[in-house]
Amino acid sequence: PRGAASATAAQPGAAGARGAPRELPPPSFATLVQSLVTQALFYLGDLAPRGSEPTLNLDMAKHQIDMLGVLEEKTANNLSPKEKQLLDAALYETRMRYISVASQFLGP
Repeated sequence: PRGAASATAAQPGAAGARGAPRELPPPSFATLVQSLVTQALFYLGDLAPRGSEPTLNLDMAKHQIDMLGVLEEKTANNLSPKEKQLLDAALYETRMRYISVASQFLGP
């Protein structure tokens, strides 16, 4: 694949929190789902880099949650029970958190 070479080339230089090389998790369905969840929670203000203020961007949070929805749609009837459970839980968690945060800022 065209993007694979650049992704692989970037990996050896990846640094952890203390500057030491860190090992990336293997590409998998679970890693993809967790990546989208992490991004959604970041934009909901639940996660922030050390020393930084949390970011609140409801549009970007919704976009990440919608991406999880696309994943659900496109993988329907093609997931193992464990993968389906993971995706269902991710969608539920992020949707409920979005509603909670959005209602504080946008009203009921």
